[in-house]
Amino acid sequence: MPKPLTVAVLAGAALLTRRALRRRVRVSPLWPLPALDPPTSGRPRTRVLRMRVAARETVADGVVQLRLEGRDLPGWEPGAHIDLVLPSGLVRQYSLCGDPADSSSYTVATRLVEDGRGGSREVHEQVRVGTELEVRGPRNRFPLVEAPGYVFVAGGIGITPVLPMLRALPDGADWRLLYAGRTRESMPFLAEIEDLGADRVTVVAGLPDLDGELADVPEGAVVYCCGPEGLMAAVAERFPDVRLERFAPRASAKGEAFELELRRSGRTLTVPADSTVLAAVRAELPNTLYSCEQGFCGTCQQRVLEGEVEHRDELLTDAERADSMLICVSRARSVRLVLDL
Repeated sequence: MPKPLTVAVLAGAALLTRRALRRRVRVSPLWPLPALDPPTSGRPRTRVLRMRVAARETVADGVVQLRLEGRDLPGWEPGAHIDLVLPSGLVRQYSLCGDPADSSSYTVATRLVEDGRGGSREVHEQVRVGTELEVRGPRNRFPLVEAPGYVFVAGGIGITPVLPMLRALPDGADWRLLYAGRTRESMPFLAEIEDLGADRVTVVAGLPDLDGELADVPEGAVVYCCGPEGLMAAVAERFPDVRLERFAPRASAKGEAFELELRRSGRTLTVPADSTVLAAVRAELPNTLYSCEQGFCGTCQQRVLEGEVEHRDELLTDAERADSMLICVSRARSVRLVLDL
């Protein structure tokens, strides 16, 4: 019969062993295989806020402005935008057009797009004073930089990121604005903008003459542009270093077919030429997270283990693009891609 001391020692050793195994399994659930890095997908990129619509105002034909109130809001600088999670779950990006010094509210404006993907219609028809919304951000990929001069080109609702920039320019700054819209009545914040400098602002109802209006841009001036894709493409053709702000993908997510390996899952599949990586992945792994499907929110970001990526997003930094991609819009440049999925 075992002695009491021996029993106690064995029981203590067994307890320590179980605790050590639990700790090891927490580190690597597939133990004794090596621990894997945590997945990238669904990682929060910014703080998530719950905000309430405190004011709603029509500021131009087809344009609604919302003032969202919250507490201890993150600060922002001109050019920043937020992700707005609508009641249906749709995620849309809107430039902040209020006062950066106001830490209790964010202000955005959205134009109703009749043939759009439904986000603007939901804002116009369902979001009212008192509606609570989830907000992510702010983020800024369109910052106002120091320069000897500035040229701003805005088309329609593209004025929203530009307006805080104009307010923030120091006295004596050399700047001018070309502001175009279908009609003067459809152009938000027009009266305030003309008050900021009537001699510096050119307002065009209809298509602007870029060759004429942008013929004498001062040397060293920084050119900013936000508006319809056609306008931004035309400005970029004239000024390759233009700083652009866009909330629609610059290119289709379609392309050449390629082989895709999901390393964690042990699956290999083909991404068709007329489909997306996201669609192909979700056919195999339906719980894969995604949201905007436009390359802006970052929810579908995945780690790339092998292969060359053709990045088509508007979000990832150069460092992030070195080893990850947004699978809703980006594709492979190589014939094979391996994801950490």
